[in-house]
Amino acid sequence: MKHLLLSLLLSIGALNSAPTTAQTTSSVIHPAWTKNATIYEANIRQHSKEGSFQKFEDYLPELKKMGVKVIWLMPINPIGEKNRKGTLGSYYAVRDYKGVNPEFGTPADFKKLVKSIHAQGMYVIIDWVANHTAWDHPWAAQHPEFYKKDKDGKFVPPVPDWADVIALDYTNPQLRKEMVEAMRFWLTEYNIDGFRCDVAAMVPTNFWNDTRKALDKTKKVFMLAEAHEFELHEKAFDMTYGWQFKDLFNDIAQGKKSVKDLDAYLNGEEKHYHPNAYRMMHITNHDLNSWEGTEFVRLGDAVETFLVLSNIMKGMPLMYSGQEAGNTKALDFFERDPIEWKAHPFKQLYTTLFQLKKTNKALWNGQAGGEMQRIATGNDEHVFAFSREKAGNKIVAVFNLSNQTKTAEIKSALAKGKMLDISNNTKAPIGTNIKFELKPWEYKVFVE
Repeated sequence: MKHLLLSLLLSIGALNSAPTTAQTTSSVIHPAWTKNATIYEANIRQHSKEGSFQKFEDYLPELKKMGVKVIWLMPINPIGEKNRKGTLGSYYAVRDYKGVNPEFGTPADFKKLVKSIHAQGMYVIIDWVANHTAWDHPWAAQHPEFYKKDKDGKFVPPVPDWADVIALDYTNPQLRKEMVEAMRFWLTEYNIDGFRCDVAAMVPTNFWNDTRKALDKTKKVFMLAEAHEFELHEKAFDMTYGWQFKDLFNDIAQGKKSVKDLDAYLNGEEKHYHPNAYRMMHITNHDLNSWEGTEFVRLGDAVETFLVLSNIMKGMPLMYSGQEAGNTKALDFFERDPIEWKAHPFKQLYTTLFQLKKTNKALWNGQAGGEMQRIATGNDEHVFAFSREKAGNKIVAVFNLSNQTKTAEIKSALAKGKMLDISNNTKAPIGTNIKFELKPWEYKVFVE
């Protein structure tokens, strides 16, 4: 059974039924600290054998060294027992919006974790499930009018597979008020910095618009939507999921699509997003890992290639718990299934890329960073080359997005100069007459 089928539904919808009109306005003011931020998704249950806040706190210095700026904690609320899936249940079956899941520790433990994250110069957002609650949330008994019902007046799940939760009804103004107050509680009581909002497109956009305005009056927040809809960027959210890129990466790695399809998307739908919009770039997350296969299963030999590409394209890169250890296990969603931590080259690779994100303005987020400019190579069906430049900072990247050796020749003045090759930390001349022979899935990244 899959808990979050919406991961797949949104992925399909992103490519097949995306809006066709461009987003022309955005009044969202990003917190200043997000301009060069990267994000880490923390799965507390599986992050350690203890599965606790205290044990995750011990790991914070490592995340700091790697260059992580934002820590997104999967839901930390108590989990419902009625109709629970598995032994421990889904994080997303919330029984108490103001409570802390005792599986992870006490409220004091969580408060200490937040303080420690801030002490490391990092920020923390928590996963917020506004679309539905557990069956045994007190509202089900005290406020049945807060919920959607079938023709017989019975509670209903948002989709049939989500049998452990029941859908909320946002036509009820009192529900909206209670939900905003619950979110504000975490700002005032625990001093968190924002929210990742689960299945955000299944909640009315006008609720999110009103909520962002209300929360910002308490504390300037960072808001991430698990959705791709353009309108969410207008007033409510700093960042949406780059689902479309994830799908393209999978299809290219599996030989179903090519660079031409990536170019078509970049020159089409992606241009409809407002320049102020942040897009979250990723090759895995908790849904993908547990339900669609690890990045190693989906991307095969191209894993490292798309890991790097997702870090240097326009957008904020995500690292999910265990990616730094090269985790090859699809983690159980409803049981304890700790990550098997081991030394892996991806930890240094992420460190290099995240630190570069912090210091090189060409890679900064939104309008703070440089736009992507494609570079012709004479082999543009298989080789994806581009530059980004901002305030004297520059990056040039060349990717062979195929499983065959390809030759590419730089044919643009955008790449002219002597730049640092991040793979070996040496200076290399780049110019309009430079030729590359790239092995399958090989890439070159140069910075100035």
